[in-house]
Amino acid sequence: MTIRLGDNQYGKAETHVVRVTRGAMHELKDMTVSIALAGDFAATHITGDNAHVVPTDTQKNTVFAFANDAVAEIEDFALRLGRHFVSDHRAVRRARVSIAEQPWARITVGGRPHPHAFQKDGSEQRLTAVTCTQNSEWVVSGITGLTLLKSTGSEFWGYGKDHFTTLPETRDRVLATAVDARWRYAGLGIDWAEAHAEARRLLIETFAITHSRSLQQTLYAMGEAVLESRPEVAEIRLSMPNRHHFAVDLTPFGLDNANEVFYAADRPYGLIEGTVARDDVAPADEAW
Repeated sequence: MTIRLGDNQYGKAETHVVRVTRGAMHELKDMTVSIALAGDFAATHITGDNAHVVPTDTQKNTVFAFANDAVAEIEDFALRLGRHFVSDHRAVRRARVSIAEQPWARITVGGRPHPHAFQKDGSEQRLTAVTCTQNSEWVVSGITGLTLLKSTGSEFWGYGKDHFTTLPETRDRVLATAVDARWRYAGLGIDWAEAHAEARRLLIETFAITHSRSLQQTLYAMGEAVLESRPEVAEIRLSMPNRHHFAVDLTPFGLDNANEVFYAADRPYGLIEGTVARDDVAPADEAW
């Protein structure tokens, strides 16, 4: 029997760094940065020889040191970090830098934005994951925690049934989800802020205007809208839980529920996932 070391990587996960850019109006950048390195690290696994290891503490310190310069967009910051690890450390074959950005909204006082006071802007986060090797670079960005709901314009009927089926068909239901979307850019040199804002807008607007016969149909329509309007996006992967809202039976109380009172169930929930991609763009599995 031959035993060998398989795929492996290591790194510093979830370094939380907050960058304040000072001026007349302060700017706040709140990022959680995770780094994963792959390369010539077999010796540390097999013999404990750490000569090629870049300590995870060093990776954490690098994040803080790089944040001392202008951060710009999270894609730019992740590319700087990824390029550093593959160029400055010979043992590193691949560096993947993932960043989740927590948005903060400026507090308004007396109708005017305060120069240095902020409030956390919901649960949604902006994401990026940059993968750098000596010869290639990929950028996958997205969002998580984007919570959407439409109170009508959604149906679910005509599905397969067996002796375990109890779900009644409906021609009018509440459709709610929390979108996790990741899209791979076809190249670099992109206006990351505009591309992100437009992809987000398209996802939200398509959710709103699509008359849904299933969450699967809505997912595909959302991905299709992004690809049709944003040529810089090569593919998009979506994960969308179906946050079920069940109409409450009020007949025991002598009341008629005109599809207006619902029980919002947190679990279990349907989980719909899918990829929408261009036929003319080569796959890039290493980007993910």
